[in-house]
Amino acid sequence: MNKHITTLAAAAITAAGAFSPVQAEKRQVKVRIIETSDVHGNFFPYDFINRQPGTGSLARVHTAVEKARKEVGKDNVILVDNGDILQGQPTAYYYNFMDTTSRHVAAEMMDFMGYNLSNLGNHDIETGHEVYDRWIKTSGHPVLGANIIDKKTGKPYVEPYKIIERDGLKIAFLGLITPGVPGWLPENLWEGLVFEEMVPSARKWINYIRTYEKPDVIIGLFHSGRDHTKTTGDVVENASVLVAEEVPGFDVIMMGHDHSKYLDFVKNTDRKNVLVGNPASNADLLFTVDIEADIDETGTVGDLTIKGDVSTVNNLPPSVEFMERFEPQRKAVENFVGRNIGKLTALMSTRDAYFGASAFVDFIHTLQLSISGAQISMAAPLTFDATIPEGDISVSDMFNLYKYENILYTMCLTGTEIKNYLEMSYDLWTQQMTSADDHLLNLRDTGSTDMSHTGFRHPSYNFDSAAGIIYTVDVTKPRGEKISIVSMADGTPFVADNEYTVAINSYRGNGGGNLLTEGAGIAKKDLKERIVKSTDKDLRYYMMKYIEEKRTLAPEALNQWKFIPEDIVSPAIERDRRLLFNE
Repeated sequence: MNKHITTLAAAAITAAGAFSPVQAEKRQVKVRIIETSDVHGNFFPYDFINRQPGTGSLARVHTAVEKARKEVGKDNVILVDNGDILQGQPTAYYYNFMDTTSRHVAAEMMDFMGYNLSNLGNHDIETGHEVYDRWIKTSGHPVLGANIIDKKTGKPYVEPYKIIERDGLKIAFLGLITPGVPGWLPENLWEGLVFEEMVPSARKWINYIRTYEKPDVIIGLFHSGRDHTKTTGDVVENASVLVAEEVPGFDVIMMGHDHSKYLDFVKNTDRKNVLVGNPASNADLLFTVDIEADIDETGTVGDLTIKGDVSTVNNLPPSVEFMERFEPQRKAVENFVGRNIGKLTALMSTRDAYFGASAFVDFIHTLQLSISGAQISMAAPLTFDATIPEGDISVSDMFNLYKYENILYTMCLTGTEIKNYLEMSYDLWTQQMTSADDHLLNLRDTGSTDMSHTGFRHPSYNFDSAAGIIYTVDVTKPRGEKISIVSMADGTPFVADNEYTVAINSYRGNGGGNLLTEGAGIAKKDLKERIVKSTDKDLRYYMMKYIEEKRTLAPEALNQWKFIPEDIVSPAIERDRRLLFNE
């Protein structure tokens, strides 16, 4: 934490409470609230995808929580999670889709650790009704989501808020989720639900809570990030700070979703301070809020101080009790990810995907075309830097190959829409070069010595290339003139006015990344009618089945597209590759 943030964390928000001059006795109450968010299946201190020791984990969080309970009292620690716990590592995937008869491991672990509350995140919804409904029903704590509305009842699908009282201090927790879910996920995953915008929902519920519950402290548990300028379609994806600013009444807002460490005070419209924090992701950090209050013998809360801190758990050992309790589940996941499903005759790396046609992305293209029977495929490298080595392929490699639980759509697009789609993709992906001295890639900060992971100005999962057509990308041209489509892959003409079937993942097909809407120019409301068919299982499932059937794969690039002009591009590729990967 930098000096500025540390200073802020050490500061206190003080509210003048009721005071009686004849009051004889006061007692001081201390409550500590600990937030995890975006755990993404990181339950054990082991990375099951890359098969190596991992950072963070609920095992380390348990150590930190038990330490806190010894410091302030077991009952005076409130442990909350802010969503996206059901997706990411194979630990979650296994209990989502493989072992569906056992109680979900996330529910077991959260009960063991003594979680008091959790909030739903968009990647929890991504697992589908069957998974998150099962998890909600079997969890030993309330799951929140005030702006997730059941169409049938018009009421919240889960609990909107929860009151927790400790030693006479009444604390209200209001749960909200980013409303961008329908823009990313197919409707079958959230069927029957409506996701309201966060600001009006927060305003409605905080008025209700203040009127009918009269809490001493109000905390927003929001699975939404900080940058409210980021939109998904016509909804604000990250509205947490916006709520803090525009909706008076919150004392603390606990953020999630954007995986960005944050701690600061925000002024609301009443000119009062709101403490806002975010513990980033993967259970590496915790957002801790310490509340101290003076309460007199009548139960009236006087002076109230709130302090915040965001701190790492990576300096702590994993909890021995946790590891012993969940050893059977750890072993089951280890056996699952270690299962051999085939063999690669050559290495595949996402590094190649940024500089031209690559075996890594073209394998995804080949699979999508095979599953769908479509004429054209669109796909991107979903992990910034992933490698699948030559030799045996295990289930764990599938999580490197394909990061998310997307299903596959077959959609109908015109030739013009396909070209415009690619124009936007490569505009996000590349600079407009004027000489060989320019960078090929659209990089965030070319002066940085460490470009890894954060090097791109835009997320690499929006760098879609195509298969099924032959085309060039002229990086000296502006958007609208970069893409020249020569023909279909079989040599037949590509016609701008013709309609083509396109294999595309469900995130993109629902408008994610705006390549279909802003790029191809298709109205968001019209995307659904463009879907010809969809798979019933996620792409990773089909990848595993495909490899098991083929047994031996010889990965190679299809070489259906390239960057031009080569005399300008070639030295830039060399330089940018060295900058990004130190190669």
